[in-house]
Amino acid sequence: MEIIIPKSEILNLKSAIRSFRLATWLGWQIESNWTDPFLFAVYSIVKPLASALILVVMYSIITQNDFASPLFPYMYLGNAFYIYVGAVMVGVSWAVIDDREHYKTLKYIYVAPVEIPFYLIGRGVARFITGSVAVFITITAGVLFLRVPFDFAAINAPLFIVSLLIGVIMLAMIGLILAGITLQIAQHVGFIGEAVAGALYLFSGAIFPLDVLPEFLRPIGYAMPITYWLELLRRSLVGSVANAFPTLANFSDAQLLAILIALTIVFALIAIFVFRYCDRRARERGLIDRTSNY
Repeated sequence: MEIIIPKSEILNLKSAIRSFRLATWLGWQIESNWTDPFLFAVYSIVKPLASALILVVMYSIITQNDFASPLFPYMYLGNAFYIYVGAVMVGVSWAVIDDREHYKTLKYIYVAPVEIPFYLIGRGVARFITGSVAVFITITAGVLFLRVPFDFAAINAPLFIVSLLIGVIMLAMIGLILAGITLQIAQHVGFIGEAVAGALYLFSGAIFPLDVLPEFLRPIGYAMPITYWLELLRRSLVGSVANAFPTLANFSDAQLLAILIALTIVFALIAIFVFRYCDRRARERGLIDRTSNY
């Protein structure tokens, strides 16, 4: 039986791919073209190292320099990979503010032949590139200077790659939800993405196991896909770390991956529904070109 794909769906797919590709290129130009290459390189190196150093100093004071504890690589790697949350998730929602209030081009993008959701996701994924540089620098500095245990022969590369890619999709979907909410608010709402990223920093096990949280707050962490994503990334690089913490120790890698995929699908469906509703409402209320003196 021959399967015939409608021509309209093929055109929509091509438009979505083109929108994503061009938005990613545009996002990279915006992120990297604000200064000369040397200063940009210095900024890309100093910023993640300064953030990691603050956390390391706090850890050393609290634990009396107990860097041999498995808590240190658990915390350090979680903090390093959490850079992607701010890069991708916040990047998608911030694109609305950037285009609507800074460059004042969102209304023109809406009348252009682009798929808006894929455009916003592309803008956020562009930050994945700069975020990857920061993650690489942070982890490298930890291995070279802070004795983060790293056995390159024990790295589970397939698990790392699969988990990372699924995580980027998951973060983009959460960012799309925030982008839809941002469309509804005319005031300067750049804080929404940062506020959500800051809250999830506590509830996702990025710097400490969920067992540290009060019992009534732990379900929030278990409901967040970022929790399982960070655990999978840690296990793929330093498998021995996961065994030191009971929170998710009873789950196998396959089970964690299945949970991450399931939650990513759930958040993707929520993102589609929320963004469509918010997008339609923003069009009806004339919020696409409404600014607040950014």
